[in-house]
Amino acid sequence: MTLDDYILAHIEPEPEYLYRLWRATNLHTIHGRMASGHLQGRLLKMLVRMIRPKNILEIGTFSGYSAISLAEGLDDDGRLYTFEINDEMEDFTRPWIEGSEVADKIQFIIGDALQEAPKLGIAFDLVFMDGDKRTYRDCYEMVMGILRPGGFILADNTLWDGHVVDHAYDRDHQTQGIGSFNDYIAADDRVEQVILPLRDGLTLIRKK
Repeated sequence: MTLDDYILAHIEPEPEYLYRLWRATNLHTIHGRMASGHLQGRLLKMLVRMIRPKNILEIGTFSGYSAISLAEGLDDDGRLYTFEINDEMEDFTRPWIEGSEVADKIQFIIGDALQEAPKLGIAFDLVFMDGDKRTYRDCYEMVMGILRPGGFILADNTLWDGHVVDHAYDRDHQTQGIGSFNDYIAADDRVEQVILPLRDGLTLIRKK
């Protein structure tokens, strides 16, 4: 048994519906590994239970795994707004979201969150950033404008397979975007932050 296997055997089991979604994502999409999966999915649910947000914004729905995981942690009056910019994902993702037990808590929107999220007129309590890594800094600044004081941002993929410290990737635009974002957050006195070395790196950010 590997350490990863041991961890998964000692945390909340992955819901059967999410396991089927994870499997379908890996079978039917090009970048199946982008789905959060068992460990991160249970962490997202737990963080929502701890923070108890009323309104969550997700940037980058992909196949819907993280959206469903986040929504599982919401109270009855909670709401998740999730944006996916790639309209080619809609035919795959929408049925999975609408078929989930938390469908009534999720609003799935095809569009650019950078442009469309502020138009919702909502003060968010929690934001999960998992969109285009090249625009993370722009996305962060947009989010800071609609996040309530004391609210949290969860930024995914902030270690980027270790590429952030591998000079072989210095010219890669996505690695540059993540590196620039990490440097920017580290120097931003508006927030408190910690990077968890979970999967591909997850940064927890609290707006002061």
